[in-house]
Amino acid sequence: MVCVLDANAVLRYLLWDVEEQAERAKEAVIEGACLYLPVLAEVVYVLFGVYGFSRSEIDIALENLLDDVFVFDEEIMRSALRMYAISSLDFVDCWLIARNVLAGDRVVTFDKAMLKHLR
Repeated sequence: MVCVLDANAVLRYLLWDVEEQAERAKEAVIEGACLYLPVLAEVVYVLFGVYGFSRSEIDIALENLLDDVFVFDEEIMRSALRMYAISSLDFVDCWLIARNVLAGDRVVTFDKAMLKHLR
């Protein structure tokens, strides 16, 4: 059975603000937990909007997290995090751009800021 982290578990693991929950999240990570894009996107939103992390702090924290967990399309996730750190684009937009550039996905958008980055 696959162990999947939700946003609350990731936040406890990163912030270590509720020790018992953070320990349980750490155990799951050690056992090989995985992380999916919607969860990562929610964590970015919460770290930025609720906790006031800067974009570069989010990039660093989540790239370190990706060292600890399994994530599909890791190169694309890391690219999206780096782009998020240096742009004003939403994280999901950065992920779509990374999918376009690295995987060749065609992205249909009317967002002028995104269009500047698409191939």
